[in-house]
Formats: sequence, C-alpha cells, structure tokens
Amino acid sequence: MPTKPEAATRPETIIDVRDLSVYFDLGGSTLARLLGRDTGTVKAIDGVSVSLRRGEVLGLVGESGSGKSTLGRALLGLAPATEGSILFEGEDIATMRGRHLRAVRADIQMAFQDPNAALNPSMTVLEAVGDALRVHGVRSAAERRRRVIDTLERVGLSPVELFLNKYPRDLSGGQKQRVVLARAIILDPDVLVADEPISMLDMSVRAKILQLMLDLKQDLGLTYVYITHDLASAKFFCDRIAIMYLGRIVEIGPTEEIFAKPRHPYTQALLAAIPDPDPSRKVSRDLPRGEIPDASAPPLGCSFHPRCLKATPVCGWESRDLRTLVEGHWTRRSPEEYAHEQRIVGDLDHLDAGSKTAHFGRTTSAEARDLLDRIRDENVDEPLWGGVSSVTDDGNGVRIEFHDGVDPALRRDGGVEVACVLYPEGAEGPGPVVDR
Repeated sequence: MPTKPEAATRPETIIDVRDLSVYFDLGGSTLARLLGRDTGTVKAIDGVSVSLRRGEVLGLVGESGSGKSTLGRALLGLAPATEGSILFEGEDIATMRGRHLRAVRADIQMAFQDPNAALNPSMTVLEAVGDALRVHGVRSAAERRRRVIDTLERVGLSPVELFLNKYPRDLSGGQKQRVVLARAIILDPDVLVADEPISMLDMSVRAKILQLMLDLKQDLGLTYVYITHDLASAKFFCDRIAIMYLGRIVEIGPTEEIFAKPRHPYTQALLAAIPDPDPSRKVSRDLPRGEIPDASAPPLGCSFHPRCLKATPVCGWESRDLRTLVEGHWTRRSPEEYAHEQRIVGDLDHLDAGSKTAHFGRTTSAEARDLLDRIRDENVDEPLWGGVSSVTDDGNGVRIEFHDGVDPALRRDGGVEVACVLYPEGAEGPGPVVDR
C-alpha cells in the first residue's frame, strides 16, 4: 500500500471551514406541512469556522447534541451545508454533488462509531474492505484482493488468511473496528474523520486502537478529525481540541493549553467531570446545571448561559430562564404552597416565547412582587437576578425586563480562542474581564 509523498510543497491547511451552518427542518404534522406552516429548524451547526492543518489531529469534543458528529459528516458531504463553505485543497465540498463529490471522498474517509452498524453483515471482510476499491473503479478482483491483504496486515489483522472470508459476526469488537479502519484507509486518503472510534470497545482494546491510529498517521501521512466525548482519549490522541456546544465552537486551542488552563466555563465543567482514580482525593465538581437546551430553540445570547455558574448580567437572560427558576422553586414547596403561588402566577406557557421581556403574575402587582422577592431570597446569588434590568407594575402582575444579551464570538486569549463574555473583544491583556 503506498504512502503519502512529502508535504513540503503542499499547503499547510488541508481543510478550511468558513461560517458553516447545517440546519435540519423538523417534520411536524402532515397538516402543518400541507398548509406551509413553519415546523421549526434544528441548528445542528451554527456558523462554525475552523481550519484543519495537514498532518494534525483535531479533536471535536462535546456532549451529545453538541453538533460534533454533524460537523464531521459535513466534511464528507454526508450532511449538506445550509450556509458557508468547506474548502478542501481549494475546492468547496459544500457545493459538490454526484460524481465530483464521490471523487473527493476518496481523499476524505470516515470511520464510524459503531462497527456493528458500519459493516454489512452479509459481506465478508474481503468484500467489505474491497468494495470501496470497486466503487472507485478498480475492476480487477485480483488487484482488489492484493490491496485488501496489504491493508489488513497494516491494521494488524494477521495472518490475513484467517480473516478474509469471515463475516462481522465472527469477529470481536476490536477486530471489527480494525476492519472499519482498513476500509477507510484502503483508498489512501488524506483525511480520516473518526467518529467516536473507540466508544463501543472494551477498555482493554481502546488504547490499542488509538495506538494503531497513531501508527497509521505516521506511516500514511494522515490528518485526523477525532470526534469524541472522552476528554481522556482526546488528551492522549489530539494535537488541538475544539470544544463544541449547541452547534458552535466555544473554545479551541492546543491540547496541552486547553487542559492546563481552560477558559470557557463549559470547558472547565467538562474537565471537572473527568473521574479521578484516587477515591480519597477531593475534587471540586462545579458541573453544569440542567440539560443541554433544545437546538431548535437555542437560548438568547450565549447558548451556555442557562447552565453556566459564571454567567453575567449580559449573557442573555430571558423569559424561559425565569420559567425554569420558578418551576425549580415549586419543587421545594408543599402542595398547599404550590397551589397558592400557582394561583398568583397562573400558566407559565407564555414564558416559552424566549423574550427579554416577561409578564409575571395574574392577580395583583403586589402579590406578584412579593412572590418574586421570596423566590429571589431563596438564592440571591442566582445569576439570573443580575440579568434583570427592571421590574415594573403591569396591571395584574409585573413586567420584568432583562438586559440585552451578548452572543460572544471567538476571541484569542493566549494560545487559544474562546467565545465567552468574560473574554471580550479588545480586553486589555490576557485573562478574563469581570465586572465588579
């Protein structure tokens, strides 16, 4: 199997993603579609810009639903771009279709998360690995067999004769993942997108697969996009890490610096969640509260602010945050107290509109203010209260106005880029800027 030529005369950047967005329309009901009603849109990727350098390993890290797998699939044209560009050696993958796109996929391959789903159960190893050669024009069965044998040996499946005619059901998890990697590299690609390649494997096998991938990188001159939620493997495997949250990159930089000095509160929370092998060691666990929001209706301002323990008044507080706070308050009330307060407030569904203005109460302004004060007194350090700019009487309740929210863009700080209001554009010197 050939190896890549020297890259001295080739551009340093192999893939350049600019302002990429990938949106998916929600299905909705048949009647809604017939009437042309808006059924909503999921912003799986929302304005991502990132460059992939030749020969590096770029890790995409985040919780489920952060958009990392969609970004990886978009690099191959498997998730069509809604906006933006994906330049691969000067050509825009986002605009490619048909035969042109298929030709590019010989240079950008993907190793999927679940080898059981990635492999056709009715195809032998020889057929599964060699099928990519057939699709890309290698007609000689003898030539395909020769190249399959060479590739299987390269991924550590030897003696090859024991594996050629086996089906996926005859292989262990680690062996199946090696077959998936063999299928991905048999076309001698430049870039390999590895989507959670070790998450389905036993712990004893994971390190071996990662070491194999590093060996393939060295031998074949591969460039990796490594998609994972496992920060421990990312620290071992990646040169740079991009932290993703709700379709955006919130922090990106060299792996060593990301681990040594995480800037974004979300990155700090992810690192705090890594288990410590020493049960006697006390580690601070300032984990994000709540769950990742609905991508079809992301929060105003910074998408992470409802879960952030370091949120500021300008992070984008809104009516939905108020509803969450009130409902959390009610979980700590007796049935009698809840009934009394629910009579004052009424239905909270109107707060779901996602607005910087909220009407609170349905009886009198005095009762609404009194209830709001009681909720505030429970936790005066709740970040939402700093986001309230005014509370005014509004007939049978009060009108709550929130400060305008800031949707922060990536800004350089030291060796990383971070999207957080604690690191505003034009700040003096390194480090966060916090209003006192």
